[in-house]
Amino acid sequence: MVEQDPLQSNATSGDTFLGFDFGNKKIGTAVGQLTTLTASPVQTIRSINQKPDWDKITSLINEWKPAGLVVGISRQADGADNAITPKMLKFSRQLEGRYQLPVYLVDESLTTFEAKQLLFDELNVRAGKLWEVQDQLAAQLILQTWLNLSAGTKSHH
Repeated sequence: MVEQDPLQSNATSGDTFLGFDFGNKKIGTAVGQLTTLTASPVQTIRSINQKPDWDKITSLINEWKPAGLVVGISRQADGADNAITPKMLKFSRQLEGRYQLPVYLVDESLTTFEAKQLLFDELNVRAGKLWEVQDQLAAQLILQTWLNLSAGTKSHH
């Protein structure tokens, strides 16, 4: 039996998902599989005039052919929307509309903070480099959270 690299981009087994950490200026992306329950950072996409770079997102979708998309949604501690929540929800609706893929939302209240802590503590990344990779890591944590939850419920769509 041939071992397949879990990060092989043309995996069409229907268990590949892309994760997004949405921000006004940049969007972190990650890829993960339900079979391996692992997420890995992909890239940070810089927005153009605070609009998502849809060409870059489309090329990611074409490359990975995901079965679904996972978007982190941040809210205030009490669950109320914060300033960026509506933009995150709009981005999620646009993803669904453009690519006709299921979009799953994950509460990401801690992921960006966690991403920074992980990078500082474990990887000892300089602040300049941190800016480049923290969004990818946040997207990885968002996707990892969702994969773990999905595995726990065993309800694969």
